[in-house]
Amino acid sequence: MSGAPIAAAADAAPRKAGLGAPALVLRSSEFRRGREESWRELEALIARAERRGVRALSAEELQRLPLLYRSTLSSLSVARSIALDRNLLLYLENLTLRSFLCVYGPRTNVFEGIVDFFRRGFPIAVRGVRWHFAIAFVSLLAGTVAGFWLTLVDEAWFSALMPSWLAGGRGPQSTRASLLEDEIFAPWPGPAQAFVAMSNALFQHNTLIGILTFSLGVAAGVPTILLLVYQGLSFGAFLALHYNRGLLVDVIGWVSIHGVTEFGAILLCGAAGLAVADRILFPGRYGRVESLAIHGRMAAQVAIGAILLFFVAGILEGGFRQLVASTPLRLVIGAASGIAWLTYFMRAGRGSSK
Repeated sequence: MSGAPIAAAADAAPRKAGLGAPALVLRSSEFRRGREESWRELEALIARAERRGVRALSAEELQRLPLLYRSTLSSLSVARSIALDRNLLLYLENLTLRSFLCVYGPRTNVFEGIVDFFRRGFPIAVRGVRWHFAIAFVSLLAGTVAGFWLTLVDEAWFSALMPSWLAGGRGPQSTRASLLEDEIFAPWPGPAQAFVAMSNALFQHNTLIGILTFSLGVAAGVPTILLLVYQGLSFGAFLALHYNRGLLVDVIGWVSIHGVTEFGAILLCGAAGLAVADRILFPGRYGRVESLAIHGRMAAQVAIGAILLFFVAGILEGGFRQLVASTPLRLVIGAASGIAWLTYFMRAGRGSSK
């Protein structure tokens, strides 16, 4: 913005002031004379920052920016108190508002924020809930062992532990041949069925379970642990059914392609829910609400990042799993995905500044 509003202030003042005009003109002129240069300097910096971003400013200009902002804010306060022209007031109000957004507003756009979240925010948050992750893992493992042992002894437990809609026709009546031909090495259904129908359905189901596991952490974490144990019971029963038919290695390979990512996401949602429960049960020096508000952001970041893992798992399970018809290759892919995720969570974001 140019100095036109400032000049208009001087022209308008005599017409409004009557006999007192000379005093007001002098007052307005003196007010502008000592401050107008800093206003224009600030306006130039703000205009450049708005066009090219704050990074376009030099280190010296960045140091000047908040000083000029505070000076202009003080000028606006004085201008209001001595009732200068409305045009000048509007100019200063607009300039201070633009300056505030530049000084205190976000430094990144949406794309940069997403990149920063996955580059450092998400892995740092995951490392912050590592002990809660360990508790979630133990809960899931305990359920898996129990479900495996119960079904191994009596396959009638499979129907009790595995919902019919999730069993997909599997059960004690399933034969080794049917499990191999219709499940483990079933033909690829084609891109439309694999990437659109199956991947979408799997993503929605897994995400719903993950969000439920996370959100129930507010109930002292008990429902979260129970859900993790139940997930383990179902998976253990599933493994035992195949173990009884000599297909344990094959089914582990079949599951590993997507399972490493999928179970990792479930555990992260469980860890996030337990982190919320931790802050509710043990708020420390803050009240429960204050502690949850302070530390709940980290848990929310973990849960949001887990949604991405569910998306990746859905693509792998629905789209690519049946394309790989070799158990050893499936195991290699599963192990590689586990190493990749572990490396990402352990190393990403370390040594970077906020």
